[in-house]
Order: sequence, then structure tokens, then C-alpha cells
Amino acid sequence: MAVWSRLPSVGLVSRAPRSLSVFSSTPSPPAWTRVVSDAEKIVGYPTSFMSLRCLLSDELSNVAMHVRKLAGTKHPLLNTARGFVYDSKHSLQLRGLVVLLISKAAGPGSPATDTLLQDMVSGIYPSQRSLAEITELIHTAFLVHRGIVNLKEWTCSDGPLKDMQFGNKMAVLSGDFLLANACTGLAQLNNTKVVELISSAIGDLVQGVYHENHESTAEVKEENLSVASWEDQMFLSHGALLAKSCQAAMVLAGHDTQAQGLAYQYGKHLALGHKLNSDLQPFMRSTAEPALLHLDSAPVLFHRLTVGSQGWLQQTQSTTKRTDYSKLWDLVKTGTGVQQAADLCSYHGSKAMEAISCFPASEARSALENLVGAVTKI
Repeated sequence: MAVWSRLPSVGLVSRAPRSLSVFSSTPSPPAWTRVVSDAEKIVGYPTSFMSLRCLLSDELSNVAMHVRKLAGTKHPLLNTARGFVYDSKHSLQLRGLVVLLISKAAGPGSPATDTLLQDMVSGIYPSQRSLAEITELIHTAFLVHRGIVNLKEWTCSDGPLKDMQFGNKMAVLSGDFLLANACTGLAQLNNTKVVELISSAIGDLVQGVYHENHESTAEVKEENLSVASWEDQMFLSHGALLAKSCQAAMVLAGHDTQAQGLAYQYGKHLALGHKLNSDLQPFMRSTAEPALLHLDSAPVLFHRLTVGSQGWLQQTQSTTKRTDYSKLWDLVKTGTGVQQAADLCSYHGSKAMEAISCFPASEARSALENLVGAVTKI
């Protein structure tokens, strides 16, 4: 299936699931839920229902009825559909929440007319709330699209082949529908600069997902392997949408390029910090399963850089031509790669704090700082 990582250079390996989202897991669900809940109160309403209007449209309601046919299969669209709005551990609407928080933290731009100020609700312009919804629709659309199954790797245990084919068609249809609605809403904002920013973020997502599907860290040649290249790749697929949405929120309020740059930096470093935190989680749990090891995760990257090409080749080869994931997981966990990834996570958290510290002190800024603390706490 498309969501599994492989090591072609060393033969077949056991299959390990790939995380679909930078905000797909949280370091401490109870603390995280509290931080998000407090932040939602500040922006005026639960962002977990941000895209509900679109998700409950007649078109997607019909899609949802058909998706029920996938029950009993392992098609990824089922899990994605269950988490469309909210699940018990984490909000899938975090990007929109960050956009609303940073909009309120920055306040109105200069000059702001009395008419525009009257339109603000809880210190946020209507156009900024629309932008937050658009950001969530784009993210959800890509989540759905990334759940398409590679039928060349289909097995009987995944479910009937015809059901998996049907699930792929539904994933394409519903993902395209969400993306089309996002583009329509984007055009209605009537701001060329914002359209340019969000359109480029969509392009970044496409490029990032393409490279993820065709070139994992495990397959990158040693001379091309570096922390900088890994961060560039992760930014495309996990950080560009949030960073550019934060910047676009400043544009809509009429803020100058300095404020726009700070908002962009906050979104970028928050996203990268959380990606690193998510990569570290399997190594933080004493009962973590080796199957949770992602070959393109940050700890594995640092481990590979530490042991070198020959060391990595020896650790991933065996007489059976299969990678021993249990042994490799132990080697990564006991090596220096985990601490190096944790240090990089702290670095991005510090950079996000630095960017947001330039905004006036407020409840919204405190909430943004709390989000950084929650996503970078190891």
C-alpha cells in the first residue's frame, strides 16, 4: 500500500505506517486538549467545527454514505473520515486555530477604518476567519488524497479488491471537492497577494507529497543526506500551508511586511517543531513497538548521519535480506540521534517563541506560546 516505507536497496522490509499529518499526534493528550480548548475560547468558537458547513453539504453527505461500504476493509479513507471534525485525542483543525490566534494577536493593521473595526468579531476580521476555514479545507483535502491505496501492494487482508478500488475513487472525489471549495473561498477573499500565497502553499504540498512518495530518507544517497535537506522537505509537506496562511492573515489585516514575516516564521517553526516531536514519540515510550519506526523520521536521519554510509548499510542488511526493524529501532533509540532530534525540536520551538514575542502581549499571544510549549515538549 502507498502508506508504507521501504528500503529497496537492501531487499524487502516489514511494513510500517507513515504519519499523514504534522498534527496527527500529540505529546500529551490531556495537556494538549487543555491548551487547544483554552485557545478556542479566545478566538470565539470551537474550531473543530470550522469546516462543518462544507463537510455537511449534500455532495459530501452522499460521499459519506458510499464510504460506509468500506467498513471491514483497511482503506485509509475510513480513518480519515472518522477524524474529519474531531476525535477524542486531538483537534484536526489546529491550522485554522493558529491562523485565528495570530490574527487576534496582531490586531488590526494600520490604518484601519471604523467600518472594518466594526466588522471584527473577538478581534478577528471575517476575512481572516474565512482564511482559517480555507486552510483547514486544503489540509483535509490533502489528507484524503494521501490516503489513496497503491493497489499494486494490495493483499487479501486489506479487504476485497473492488472495495479498495472504490475507496480510491471516493478519496479522489471527496478530496477534489474539498479543494475546489477552498479555491472558491480563496477567490472570494478578493486579495491577489493572499491568493498567491495560498496557491503557492498548495504547490508546496503537492511537491512535498510527490517527493515523499518517490524518495524516502532511507533511499537518499549519502552525499545528498543532510539536516537542511530534510527540513526543506518537511517544510514543503508539513509546514508551508501553516506558515503561508499565517502570513496571509497579516496581509488581510493590512499589516506591513515585518509583521507578515514574523507570522510566517512562527508558522514555519511551529510546524517543524511539531513534526520533530511526532517523530520522537515512538522513542519516548518504553513500550513502543519497533513497527512504529519511520525510516524518514528525524531520529533515523541523525542516526544515519552519525554512523555513516557503511554503518547504515551494515545495520539495515542481514543474511535473510530483510531489515530487522526491532534491532534497528534499538540502535536508533540507544544512539545519539534521538537527543539530536530533540535538540532540533527545541531550537524550532525557540525560534517560534522569538517570532511571536514581537507581537503585543495578549491572551492570544499567550495561547500561541502555550501551543509552542505543547508541541515541542519532549
